[in-house]
Amino acid sequence: MFHRLPAGVSLLQLDVLLSTWFGSGLIAFASGTWGSLAALPFAVAIAYYISPLALIPASILIFLVGLWSSGSFARKLGKKDPSPVVIDEVAGMWLTLALLPLEPLAYLIGFLVFRVADILKPWPANWADRDLPGGIGIMLDDMISGLYCMIALWAVFKWIL
Repeated sequence: MFHRLPAGVSLLQLDVLLSTWFGSGLIAFASGTWGSLAALPFAVAIAYYISPLALIPASILIFLVGLWSSGSFARKLGKKDPSPVVIDEVAGMWLTLALLPLEPLAYLIGFLVFRVADILKPWPANWADRDLPGGIGIMLDDMISGLYCMIALWAVFKWIL
């Protein structure tokens, strides 16, 4: 049910804690979905207490932190893009939600659209995931997917809903 960490690797290590988004990525089934879900309470807090637009710089900050933490954790595991790493989903999820109203239905739609985009990886997200090494490869595909989702959902909510 949970990913096991190898000997010498602990959730108490900062890179592991952040990369797994406080352990949510250690759920073995659908780690990316759990990481995206774990990003939502933080997104709501940022949007409510600061502004929905604050999710854009927050996403960029998490992207930069994730470059280091995901690359470090991936090296510890000896894998290119280990499934317990979900900080990339956090960054992409926050970017997706940045232009949406702070409403449960909007966030549910944002969550679902982002999960589809993250799984399908539209170009150039698929290129970044496949060809870029380390933390940049882990993080950039989700930021690209998040950017696509942010723009598409903004248009839908502005002109259709």
